[in-house]
Amino acid sequence: MLPLFPYEAVDSKNKLRVLSLFSGCGGMDIGFEGGFICHRKSINPKNDWIEETLNTNWVRLKETNFTTVFANDILEEAKSTWSSYMSKRGHSSDLYRLESIVDIVKRHQHGFDEFPENIDVVTGGFPCQDFSVAGKRKGFDSNKDHNGKLRMENAPSEETRGKLYFWMKQVIDITKPKIFIAENVKGLVNLGDVKNIIQKDFASADDNGYIVLTPQVLHAADFGVPESRERVIFIGIRKDVLRPEALKALENEVLPPKYNPYPSPTHAYSNDYKGLVEPVVCGDVFQGLLEPDFTSDLSQKYYSKAKYMGNHCQGQKEISLNKIGPTIRSEHHGNIEFRRLSLEHGGLIEQELSAGLPERRLTPRECALIQTFPPDYSFVRYKPYSKSKFCVSSSKAYKVIGNAVPPILAYNIAMRIQTLWNLYFK
Repeated sequence: MLPLFPYEAVDSKNKLRVLSLFSGCGGMDIGFEGGFICHRKSINPKNDWIEETLNTNWVRLKETNFTTVFANDILEEAKSTWSSYMSKRGHSSDLYRLESIVDIVKRHQHGFDEFPENIDVVTGGFPCQDFSVAGKRKGFDSNKDHNGKLRMENAPSEETRGKLYFWMKQVIDITKPKIFIAENVKGLVNLGDVKNIIQKDFASADDNGYIVLTPQVLHAADFGVPESRERVIFIGIRKDVLRPEALKALENEVLPPKYNPYPSPTHAYSNDYKGLVEPVVCGDVFQGLLEPDFTSDLSQKYYSKAKYMGNHCQGQKEISLNKIGPTIRSEHHGNIEFRRLSLEHGGLIEQELSAGLPERRLTPRECALIQTFPPDYSFVRYKPYSKSKFCVSSSKAYKVIGNAVPPILAYNIAMRIQTLWNLYFK
């Protein structure tokens, strides 16, 4: 069974202030703050990132110089899970705004003070379903509004879900961070001029005050995440606070490696560069997990009971313990991959089947571990003073986990930016 470890509250004095948009359950926020538990194999030994060894498999990472001062999302289960975990780090749930960023920006435009002052970094994984290869790929022509509801009219609007990056750009206009990081699915880069349009729109923030570097696609498995997950990352840097030599380097047609804010791979999945370590696989992060019938961890105990529907349907495959996992999707129960199939359905984990372990799908805990969420993050939770009614069900847990940025990937981005901070800024 995975142990639980107490936290000390984050000391936010003198830390760089992060405003988090489309925060979900906090994958980007956890990664940007550090100080969380991860599997030892997710960290390349050449990086001096481990604060504490907890046992054979698990370590606690060093804290970064960043702290979250604002978060938001429209999903109640996102705020509920974020607040439960981040409260252990000293963050009040009041930091998390449960509403659309469109509504928050509009109130700011009407004279209300909606955002904290002195923001150093803005992060945001603007909604990606409409740009996803797995989805309908509507992109800018999304038929859903900023609250995720179907629109009645067909006319183009800046408030559709596919254009919510525009409202992230508005927040950048307002708060004027030194750096912003925006994240989306890899499929966005294959949708005509979408990537270039978004890059130019972000660069226009604060009256063309930002250098937006060529977006890069990062594969999570290259950074110690046991998952097949590729994301495109946009990084923008405010020009007027840069050191002259940094401004020159960042505006150069060929970016000098010394000034490149994108992290270099730590694990040999897509590349086999010298100094990289072996990819983390599912069996690594599952080691020590009890089966659902024998655990008190609600995120492991309650899971999808959807039956096998044949290999022609999505989500009907068995994961391999010796490989990285599939992309964890924000899906309903019938599309969650199987932890173990029966022999009848083509199951290959003979040792477990011969021991009498049943066919079942991945649990929320297993999905979260594949995403590199810390093992002491409670996703499935009962309502206060109840032992049967859920405030976050397994269905809702699968949704927020699948929507999230892997914390280890975010930590790699944060540590790279932290390393460059004094090189960049006056």
